[in-house]
Amino acid sequence: STLDTAAPHVLSDVREKVRLTQSVRLSEHGGTDMALALRSFSALMRRQRASLSNVCARNLRCTSPIMADKLQKVDNVDSLMAPKNGVEYLVTGVDQLVNWGRRGSLWPMTFGLACCAVEMMHAAASRYDMERFGMVFRASPRQSDVMIVAGTLTNKMAPALRKVYDQMPEPRWVVSMGSCANGGGYYHYSYAVVRGCDRIVPVDIYVPGCPPTAEGLLYGMLQLQKKVKGNRSLLLNLRK
Repeated sequence: STLDTAAPHVLSDVREKVRLTQSVRLSEHGGTDMALALRSFSALMRRQRASLSNVCARNLRCTSPIMADKLQKVDNVDSLMAPKNGVEYLVTGVDQLVNWGRRGSLWPMTFGLACCAVEMMHAAASRYDMERFGMVFRASPRQSDVMIVAGTLTNKMAPALRKVYDQMPEPRWVVSMGSCANGGGYYHYSYAVVRGCDRIVPVDIYVPGCPPTAEGLLYGMLQLQKKVKGNRSLLLNLRK
């Protein structure tokens, strides 16, 4: 399949590789001849890697049913979200402007529950300085866009988590930080621990680790910015 499709390119590249290798070995003067041969050999290897990667990607796209199904779903979503008239083009532009402002001013709600909160504070300190991305921690849920659940969520704390989440204005997002918040983690089999905060609130971004590093949390927040950028809430409300 993949090798059969790539066979002509591979065979020609192998012949060229053998020829260049022999020329390198037989070169007696070194210097310019050797440098030219090595430069040609490296260029050949780059072309071979590029051709093989393109062939593999094309075959994977065509033959893998799982990948084909995923690509079909992505194409369907893209076609559904494309504007169809002048009004939708205008609303899409407003959506993009609003999303630009939202992703540049994500204000997280501090909800530290365990040791992951230390790394969350580390991400907000001077070394990583999340504030340079417009992410300013707030102590009030009514001034927050994002809730970072950092640590072990117990059964007694779950109602408080939900109450704080309900007090946040729309649109709102949730970042689950650490193994305990993702699925119970080290205390998964404890009678007192919720096995994932997504059982209480909808989660947008999962940050793995026990505990995750400050870089991991920062990467998760940057991924959330990408998700906010693709929001089309005004367009969807127009089509209702």
